[in-house]
Order: sequence, then C-alpha cells, then structure tokens
Amino acid sequence: MSKKTSRLCIFVLCLAARLAVMASAANSPPAREAIEWCDVWITHANETNLPRVLLIGDSITRDYYGEVEKRLAGKAFVGRLTTSRFAGDPVLLKEIESVLSGAVFDVIQFNNGMHGWQHSEAEYHNALPKVIKTIQKHAPKAKLVWATTTPLRDGKAETWDTKVSYSDDRITARNELAAKAVASTKIPIVDLNAAVRGRPELHGDNVHFNGQGSQILAEHVAAGIEKLLRP
Repeated sequence: MSKKTSRLCIFVLCLAARLAVMASAANSPPAREAIEWCDVWITHANETNLPRVLLIGDSITRDYYGEVEKRLAGKAFVGRLTTSRFAGDPVLLKEIESVLSGAVFDVIQFNNGMHGWQHSEAEYHNALPKVIKTIQKHAPKAKLVWATTTPLRDGKAETWDTKVSYSDDRITARNELAAKAVASTKIPIVDLNAAVRGRPELHGDNVHFNGQGSQILAEHVAAGIEKLLRP
C-alpha cells in the first residue's frame, strides 16, 4: 500500500468515526430533569357547540388555566396540555400529537420556555420549528398564538442540577429567539413576560405566581385568544 493510499484510508476511517459520533449524539435523548410530568385536561370532550381552545405550557399555564376557562365561559371550551418537557424533547412532540389526535381545536396557545435549562438557548431555538410544525401538522385549521415565558421573582434560580442555573437574562434570550421563530409564520404573541415583569408581589415563589398574578396572566391570555375566536 502506498503512503498516499494509506493516508487516504486513515482519513476515511477518521471521517467515518466522526460521523458515527455525530449520529450518536443526534439520536441520543435530551438531558432530562429529575422528575418529568405531563398533565392533560380536556373539558366538554363530547360537546361541539362552542369553539375549542388548547393551552400548551408548563405549571405556570396550569396555574392560570382555571381563570382562563372562567373568562372564556360561554365563548369556548378550554383544555390544557401542561408538561415539563423541553422544547427539544421528542416526547413533547408525541404528547402534542397524542392530544391533537383526540380532539379538534380552533385556537392553540403554546409556550415551553421554563424547562430544559440544561440545554443551550441555541438548542431551544433550533427545537421550536419542530414544535410549530407538529402543531400545524396535527391541527392544520387551528389558529396559533405564542405566549412569552414569564420572569423570575429574584431574577435567577438553580435547577435540580446544581451545575445548571437560569435567569431573567436567559428567559429574555429565549423569548427573543422564540419571537424570531414565530415571526416567519406570522403567529401572534401574547407577552405575558411584560404583563408581570418588575412586580415581585405577584409571585407565589421564585417561578410561579400567586392568585393575583395568575389572574393577570389569565386576563392577557383570554384577551389574546378571544381576538382569534372572532370570525
């Protein structure tokens, strides 16, 4: 074997090894939290006399869900898919597909920015188009609205993994990236972050909101959805 051929073989082997590592990384599951959860709640599942709304989000969405349902009573049936899954977790896409395959929704508000802090903002940004496409694929006639991720009371926090932290700076970065992702599809935005930013008295803890805070969030959510319910 000539030296030229030998060098070529070594190059090919190194390239193959590199591609194998990249493929393995691409197919490996995302880093997950110590506890992963999913909560689905679909009301009036056997009725069709009102438009149907779905809120996709996390525990903050779950907290203000009840108030949104009250505000839209007589105008729409409101369900929820609240989950801890990071935007880039394939399981989130399966959860969305499962809910959308079981009911037809006229309006879908979605947000998933308060989880997955062990992943970079770039990973978050790259995952959002898949979330949007999954919703559009399984609910092609639904009107979509994006809700911004809310701020922290103290401006920063630690996760279950002490090596990972998050802050209002990271939340701001994610909101800006999400705005770019939805802009190309002309999806409207409900700015929940602005609605409660700088008001620590509305928080029940560093992340979640008390009753007053949840009512303010619900007011903005319901108003944004009501616009999309109009003919």
